[in-house]
Amino acid sequence: MENWLVTLLVVLGVIAVATAAVAVVLVTKLVRSYRTLRAVGLNSGDRFAFWGAIAYTIWPVDLLPDPIYLDDIGVLLAALTRLGMSARDARRKREVDPGRERSVTAPRGD
Repeated sequence: MENWLVTLLVVLGVIAVATAAVAVVLVTKLVRSYRTLRAVGLNSGDRFAFWGAIAYTIWPVDLLPDPIYLDDIGVLLAALTRLGMSARDARRKREVDPGRERSVTAPRGD
């Protein structure tokens, strides 16, 4: 085989391994986020984003062939962003609700 062809195959192999590694890291983060939010309570959109991203990642039919994980990475990032926004909203609600409880005064017995 020619030298440039071997170099090209090695570079493509390294890119494929790197994108697969990124996809694995994103799946791990997505599962951790899902577990954290499950304790707080997920709405149906968050569940759909999580399970849809997982199904798309492991499903054999993709927009791009499986050695190219860019579409999978995009779907995982979208789901991770969705769960991150839900976590931020849940955190804000937790911070606001205790403040409301403190500001409510008990009626006086005049």
